[in-house]
Order: sequence, then structure tokens, then C-alpha cells
Amino acid sequence: MFLPKKLPLIVLTLLIAAALVFAGCGGDEPAPAGDPAAETEVFRYAMSGAYPPFSYFDENDNLLGFDVEIGAALAEAMGMEAEPIPTPWQALPLGLNAGRYDAIIGSMTITEERLEKFDFSDPYYRSGPKLFVRADSDIKGVEDLTRDATIAVLMESVYEELAAEYSDNLKFYDSDVLALRELDAGRADAVITDQIVGLTNAQKLGLDIVPVGDLLMVENIGIAVQKGNTELLQRINQALAEIKADGTYLAICEKYIGADISGD
Repeated sequence: MFLPKKLPLIVLTLLIAAALVFAGCGGDEPAPAGDPAAETEVFRYAMSGAYPPFSYFDENDNLLGFDVEIGAALAEAMGMEAEPIPTPWQALPLGLNAGRYDAIIGSMTITEERLEKFDFSDPYYRSGPKLFVRADSDIKGVEDLTRDATIAVLMESVYEELAAEYSDNLKFYDSDVLALRELDAGRADAVITDQIVGLTNAQKLGLDIVPVGDLLMVENIGIAVQKGNTELLQRINQALAEIKADGTYLAICEKYIGADISGD
């Protein structure tokens, strides 16, 4: 800046101050307080990322699935930005209690034991486990299982407890997909897993396995939040009702499952 040498000191001071103010009006200024983009809440929700078709990674490492899109739809209905966070199944409860995310949308069955630790939304889908065996197996239902039959199952899941009712010889895995692959490879006699997960992966992976018998139980699947977070729970339940009413929920069902699994 060019300044005449004989300007009064006060004028010189004012000119320099004005120059500093204008210099600070560049592109790095924070968004105005009323800017909606600056105030958008983030809805952070977790799932395993290893439970297709509910959550999984594609060949380009994109996180996809029914649970992922349900979370995004709920976030939009709540006026929030969606942030899915893949987390190993066994670590999901720990991360929720630690505040790493706001909710678990990870196909988690509502049980009395879990209700002591978390609060759950209204069920966002209903399903149930089935017994899967190799196509050439003599096992036609749980009544054919012996206590030494090898059952592959997801560790620390509802299915682990269920499998223990039929066998003392359980093999534990970090994902249902691994358990199903072990069955196909002949390293287990049976798998107990969700009927949708079993059927979808048998077809997708070309596994020579089949479901046998009836559903072993009916599961209500809920969205878990920290105990006492009633405000978020109410918002989730309202958003869930909205996406069911406007057709968004059904569209996501058709995309990933091929059927309405709401149970309504």
C-alpha cells in the first residue's frame, strides 16, 4: 500500500486498520451462523460390513447394503447427514457405549439381555434363523442333529446360544459368510444363521448348501442407542414411520432383499 509521508498519525492508523480488516475477508472465513450447511447434524451409525445383503463392501471398497441405506434414509428424514461406520460385530456394543457412534443399525436382534444395556427402536425388520446344511446331507432339520454335530456359527450372537441347544461341538467365526463357506467346504455339518443371509449368500457365492426345517425363532431387529437417549430414539422411530409411509423403506427392501421384510 502506498501512503503519503505527511499523513496525520491517526489517519495513518485508521488506513492500516481498514486494510487489515479487508485482508481478513478472504475465502477462509467460517460459515455464517445461520448457514444450514454449518448446522447440519451428523447421524453416525454402525454395522459390521460383513453381513451381506445387510452390510458389505463391494469390489471398489464401497460400503453397501440394506442396513447402510436404511440408516441413510433415516438420517435424511431426520434432517441429518448420514455417516455409516463399519465396525467388527463383537466391538459394536463397546463403540456405542464409548460414543463412537449414535446408533447401531447392524441387524441386531432385540433381546431381554440387550435391553438391559441399550434402548432399541421399533423393529425395522423381522426375520429368523434357519438351519443350513450341504445339499447332500442326511440332516433334514434340527431333530436330526446329534450333540457331537459340528455347527458353525457367528460368535457372540443370538445364534451361538441357539446352536448350543442342539450341539456341544460349536465352531465360532467372525462372520456368517465365513461360517457358510466352512459348511460348503465340509468343515462343518451345519450352520445356523438368518434365513435371508443364508439364502442370499448361497446364491451369490455359488455354495452347495440348502436350508432345512422351519424357522427356529422369529426375530425382531431393532436400532440400538445408548441407554436413556430417548430424544434420539423418538426421532428414529418417527423417521422410520415416515420412510415406511412414503415408500422409501419398501424400495430399499426390494433392492437388497427382493421382498418386504418389515413384518407389518
